[in-house]
Amino acid sequence: MKDDLLKCLSVLQNGGLILYPTDTIWGIGCDATNTEAIEKIYALKGRKSSKALITLIATDIMLERTVVDMPPIAWDLIDAATSPLTIIYDRVKGISDTAIAEDGTCGIRLTEDTFCKQLIQRFGKPIISTSANQSGEPTAMTFSEIDQHILKGVDFVVNFRQNENNKKTASNIIKLQNNGVIKIIR
Repeated sequence: MKDDLLKCLSVLQNGGLILYPTDTIWGIGCDATNTEAIEKIYALKGRKSSKALITLIATDIMLERTVVDMPPIAWDLIDAATSPLTIIYDRVKGISDTAIAEDGTCGIRLTEDTFCKQLIQRFGKPIISTSANQSGEPTAMTFSEIDQHILKGVDFVVNFRQNENNKKTASNIIKLQNNGVIKIIR
C-alpha cells in the first residue's frame, strides 16, 4: 500500500490521473484543484463537463474549509450514515470550477476508507472520485470489470485491493441546501 500511496502522490502532484479503490467503487481521480487534470477525466470518460464530479476529503477540518456556510445538519447526516454518503452542498471553495455543477453546487464525501484517507491527508488537498467507466456504460463494481480504455487512459493504477471480488456500490447522494432542505438524489 505504501508504494501505491507514494506513486499516487507523485501522479497527483504532476496533474495526472489515478485509478484507485475508494470506500465505494473504484474511482478515477485527480487533484480537485487542478482544472487541466479534471478536464482529462471528462475526456477519458467521454462525459460532458456540465456534469459535476464527486470530491473526496479526508477530515472534518478539510470539510469545514471546503464548504461555504456549512449547514449544521450536515454533521448529523454524516454521523447517522450507515454507508458512504455524498452530500451536495450549495457552495464550496478551493475546488476547481470545472468540478462544480453549473448551479454552483458540489458533491463531497468524507471518506472512511483507509487508503483514501491516507492519500488525501498526505496530498493535503481534496481529490476527485468518479466511477471508472465511460459515460453511458455500466459502472464497474469490481476492479476486474473496469474497461481497458479506462485502465490505459490513467497515469497510474493502484495495485492495492485489485483482487477483491466483493461487489461494491456507489454512495448514497443527497442534496443539502444551506437552509436545511434535504433532497435524496440516490
